[in-house]
Amino acid sequence: MTKPKIRILLIEDNRILRDGITAMINGHKDVIVAAVSNGRDHTLLKARSVKPDIVLMDFGLASQNSVSIVQSLKNDFPDIKIIGMGLVPIQADIMEFVQAGADGFILKNAAVEEVIKTIRAVVVGEKSLPPLMTESLFSQVVEHALLKGKRNIKSAIRMTQREKEIIALIVEGMSNKQIAESLNIATFTVKSHVHNILEKLALHSRLQIAMHARNEK
Repeated sequence: MTKPKIRILLIEDNRILRDGITAMINGHKDVIVAAVSNGRDHTLLKARSVKPDIVLMDFGLASQNSVSIVQSLKNDFPDIKIIGMGLVPIQADIMEFVQAGADGFILKNAAVEEVIKTIRAVVVGEKSLPPLMTESLFSQVVEHALLKGKRNIKSAIRMTQREKEIIALIVEGMSNKQIAESLNIATFTVKSHVHNILEKLALHSRLQIAMHARNEK
């Protein structure tokens, strides 16, 4: 008996990319693009109609909020597997995608065989991140959350007691030198802790750390 093909709903708002990705995927015997969507028109209806195993979607849709589409798909079809695609993943975007229920990510410049490999892995329940995203501390946090099936990434982020102290002092407006003097540690040690905090929270500046801490209160 012939094994059923992996059915894919492709969501991509760039027509050239949509056609190209469809052609590449359909060139493999065990996968097929069963339907395509530009992210605007009847995406949920198409999912209901074709009953895809995998939704492969651009998480940088220009016309729609990609995260809201993931949430809607997961709400209506809890068992569906969703893989995001992007050229340059931004940490905050990946964070939101995992929270919304995505199962994996593919870089758009990945080789087609890598894309097919990821689809095959995700359809059987594995979680997948691109190799280039597995080096940073942030990526390890995301991967841990994916593997644990967590929808709240914040629960996967753990600050050390020292990091919590430094965050509190950043909120007070202290410089690295002032924090070092206050905690009786070296300035370069403070810099290292600040770097780790930025990585863990997917932030880019001390100001963002302060704003994040205030919002969490």
